[in-house]
Amino acid sequence: MIDSIKILPDSLYVKFKNKLEDKFPNIWLRDNAKDEENWDYRSNQRKTYTASLSSKLFIKEASIIDNGKYIKILWSDSKKVIRYSTEFLSNNSLKKNIFNHKHILWKKKDISSQVFLNYNDILSKKGFKFFLKNLYDIGFCVIKNCKTQIETVESIANKIGYVRNSIFGGLWNFESNEDMADSAYTQDELRPHTDSTYSNDAPGLQLLLCCDYNATGGDSIMVDGFKIAEVIKNDDKEIFDILSNIEVPGKYVGDGVILEAKRPIFKLNSNKELIQVSFNNYDRTEFRIENKLMIKFYKAIKKFDSLANSPEFQWRHTLKSGELLIFNNWRVLHGRGSFKGKRKMAGCYINMEDFESVCKINSLY
Repeated sequence: MIDSIKILPDSLYVKFKNKLEDKFPNIWLRDNAKDEENWDYRSNQRKTYTASLSSKLFIKEASIIDNGKYIKILWSDSKKVIRYSTEFLSNNSLKKNIFNHKHILWKKKDISSQVFLNYNDILSKKGFKFFLKNLYDIGFCVIKNCKTQIETVESIANKIGYVRNSIFGGLWNFESNEDMADSAYTQDELRPHTDSTYSNDAPGLQLLLCCDYNATGGDSIMVDGFKIAEVIKNDDKEIFDILSNIEVPGKYVGDGVILEAKRPIFKLNSNKELIQVSFNNYDRTEFRIENKLMIKFYKAIKKFDSLANSPEFQWRHTLKSGELLIFNNWRVLHGRGSFKGKRKMAGCYINMEDFESVCKINSLY
């Protein structure tokens, strides 16, 4: 609730009953007015023509109403008062205590049976929310007792968002195939990596359903890239900074396309928080930087890749027929042990914003 306000020449001072204080600029308040004239509630879009707002606009009148739930303001360029809620103001305060739902960082020893879920259980509203929370917290889940058909992949994807199209299609089936220009189609070991480092917007989630397994080997590998980042940051800040600042190019050549993109292995936001791990030694293409920094870069990726390939960081499980692995491709590196025999998989990608959307709708953050 709002305790008191004070009109200033270029802003509104607001003191909340929880002792939080802030000054909201006039132009910001006016631009974010959410009355019928300035906001389209049907589409949740701004109607205000921001460029037309005067830099000299000011507050003519302001008062607290509804026992502190709202402030009403009469602007110099308007004849109608506009209401601003406590919730809206506190959510946009620069002084608020920021609470982010934190990921659970892990090594192999920290993973238990909580990652295994039943397909029928995630169909209910409560079960689906539990599934999402596990996927958000840990970065991956294994869904057991699935029907071994591609429609299962589609049904799970559609509960989260929608199937993303790529050079491999939308929904796909695959098994070892030497004609494909990708290491994933071999029977060789695949060291931990993230997919689509050659894409400007790498997929957020990947789903892999085991449709048929009559083989030896082929265990799936999960590695928490955020945990590796934490370890490196604590052990060697210079290496962490190198991995956070040098843009590493990925490239895919084959199947009629040439795809290229680049970003740091540790992508940080403006608050210096880690938001994406992007590492694929298979797809990393040649690039040059100043020689001394180039040598430091190789030292840095050796540290990263050595940790990713350490048994201490690797959770392994051989997917059986009817088991679906889903993981966060912006956080968890995945790999596969070498195998012999038949191993038929189905899968798809989902965009990160769609996963974030369903998490917000289910109040996970």
